[in-house]
Amino acid sequence: MEIPTSLLLNAIVAGLLLGGFYASVSLGISISFGMLDVVNIAHPAFIILGSYIAYIVNSQFGFDPILVALALSPLFFLLGMALYRVYYLCFEKRGQESLRGLAFFFGILFITEVVLILVFGVDYRTVQTVYSETTLRLGVVDFPLRLVVPFLVSMVMVVSVQLLLTRTFFGRAVLAVAQDALALRLMGVNPVRIKELAFALSIATAGVAGAFLIVIQPVQPSIGREYIGLVFAVCVLGGMGSIWGTLLAAFVLGLAETFTSTFFGPSWAPAVSFGLLLLTLAFRPSGLFGR
Repeated sequence: MEIPTSLLLNAIVAGLLLGGFYASVSLGISISFGMLDVVNIAHPAFIILGSYIAYIVNSQFGFDPILVALALSPLFFLLGMALYRVYYLCFEKRGQESLRGLAFFFGILFITEVVLILVFGVDYRTVQTVYSETTLRLGVVDFPLRLVVPFLVSMVMVVSVQLLLTRTFFGRAVLAVAQDALALRLMGVNPVRIKELAFALSIATAGVAGAFLIVIQPVQPSIGREYIGLVFAVCVLGGMGSIWGTLLAAFVLGLAETFTSTFFGPSWAPAVSFGLLLLTLAFRPSGLFGR
């Protein structure tokens, strides 16, 4: 059966736009898990929290949710600093970060979801923007702005984080802290402080990604659990700690899910991320850009 060209082109564009969003939601995990060895399974909870904060401000004042998230990202940064400090003092400092630390983050995920359910209920919430219902058409290809705008801002965020990690002393310290914390300490740098700031950066990116999510689709508190497997799949597929690898893996996953939904049905799409994760672990454990 011949596939219509318009259907194929639209699937490719939709997959790339979706991949840009996946890069933003996985960026923080690439930092915390890929670089710092902190298995923050609660990462999706901060994405959903960012969605609801954007929803509150948008519904009350009409401000664009993405601009709200960018303006409030310093608050998520401070929240990340406080969270890592608790994690370090209670678990990492005692060498108990493996199992008990995982339970700590799972508890945060659960508590955040319960609090959001108690406050907002289980109904889906959405936002209104000037571009939500606008679609640009180029030939036979559609470009819905509710996907295009988050994609563009996501690309800026990914490139900015990459430049921060490669062109600054702080970034080089982050890249070094997971490899040899003792050598970093001998150079007069406090590895705990570096990890605290880097973890805070990962939470700040999650808050911004939450605004992308609620622009793209309606959200409800438990939807964050759907992204647990996805963010770790992107991180592992791209290569632990590689920002460019995360971006490439996000595009691969976005295209794979879109093609699956288009040609085999949307019910198969959620299995794609776990399938790619298993294949990566089996045939290329280091990921696409792994060292």
